[in-house]
Amino acid sequence: MKFCLARVLELSRWKDVLEDLLQKLITEIRLLNDEKSNTEKEIENITQPLRIVTECISMRDCRRGTELTYDEADIELKKELRMIANIHEALTKRVQAAWEKLNRLEAFKFKLSLDIEDKIETIRIDRENLELDHACANLSYKPKTLAIDKTSPITYEVWLDRCGCSESSADDELSECYTFREATRVMREHAWNDIRAQQDATDYTLRKRIYQTQKARNELEWQKLKVQKEMEMLGSEINQLEGTLMSKIAPVKCVETRLENRVHRPGPELCKDEVESGLKNEALQLKQTEEDLIKMIAHAKASYNSLESLLIRIDKNLEDKQHSLNTDVMCLDMRASLKTGDRSRLPNETDRNIILTRMEKEIPLES
Repeated sequence: MKFCLARVLELSRWKDVLEDLLQKLITEIRLLNDEKSNTEKEIENITQPLRIVTECISMRDCRRGTELTYDEADIELKKELRMIANIHEALTKRVQAAWEKLNRLEAFKFKLSLDIEDKIETIRIDRENLELDHACANLSYKPKTLAIDKTSPITYEVWLDRCGCSESSADDELSECYTFREATRVMREHAWNDIRAQQDATDYTLRKRIYQTQKARNELEWQKLKVQKEMEMLGSEINQLEGTLMSKIAPVKCVETRLENRVHRPGPELCKDEVESGLKNEALQLKQTEEDLIKMIAHAKASYNSLESLLIRIDKNLEDKQHSLNTDVMCLDMRASLKTGDRSRLPNETDRNIILTRMEKEIPLES
C-alpha cells in the first residue's frame, strides 16, 4: 500500500505539472491567435498606403512633354511601392506560418489533454485501490491478473521517459511559440517603421521636386515677360519703320514725276544740267532709303516671328510645368492621409516650426 500511495503522489505531481503546462499552452494559443489577428489587421491597413502609392505613380505618369522624366520622386515612389509590396507578402507568409503553428499547437494540446485525462483516470483507480480493504464488497478472484505484467505495453522507465518527453515537448512548444510571437510583433513594428521612413523620404523628394518645378516655372514666367516686352518693342519699331517707309512714297513719286516732266523739254533744252543731276541723285537716295527700310522691316519681322515662336514654346513649357506642379501637389496632398498621430500635418507653418525647433519649452504660458 505504501507503494500505491507513492504512485498516486507521483501521478498527481505529473498531472499538476502537465496541467500547468496545458494552461500555459492555452494562454500561448490565445496570444498567438491575437497576434495573428493583429497581423491580419496590419495587412488590411497596408492596403491604403499601397493604393495611394499606386495612384501617385499613375498620376505622375500622366505628366506631359519634357516634364515626364524619371526623377528622384519616381525612384522613391517605386522604392516605396516595392517595399510595401514586399512587406505585404512577408506579413501574409507570417500569418500563414502562424495558422500552421496554431494547428500544431492545437494538436499538441489535444494530445496533452488526453495524457492528463489518462493520468486522472489512473489516479482515480489507484485511489480506489487505496480505499479497498478485506471487508469491502465486490471482492472476487481475478485469475488473469498475474498475466498482466507479461502483456503490459510499456515499462515504468518508458512511462517515466514519456512523461519527461511530454514536459520537455510542452516547454519547447511554449518557448518556440513565444519566440514566434515576439518575432511577429517585432516584424510588424519594423515594417511600419520602414514604411514611415520611406514615406518621409518620398514626401521630401516630392517637396523638393515641387520647389524645383516652381523655380523653373518662375524663371520661365520671367522669360515670357522679357520676350513679350521685346516683342512689344519690335512691334513698335516695325510700325515706325513702316510709317517711315510710307512717308517716303510721296517724295519718290514727286522726284520721279519731276524727272519725267523734264524729259519733255523741247529741242536743245533737253540737256543734262545740274537740276537733272540733283533730281537723279535725290531719286537714287530715296530708292536706297526705301530698300534699307524694307530690309530693316523684314529683319525686324523675322526677329518678331522668332520671338513669337519662342513665346509659344515658353507657353507650352509653362503649361507642362504647371500641370506637373499640380500633379505633384495633388500627390503630396493625397499622401497627407498617411500621416497620423505625431506625424500628422500641423495647421500652419508656425506650429510646425515650433515643434521642429523644440521652442515650445521656451514659449511662456498664456496668463
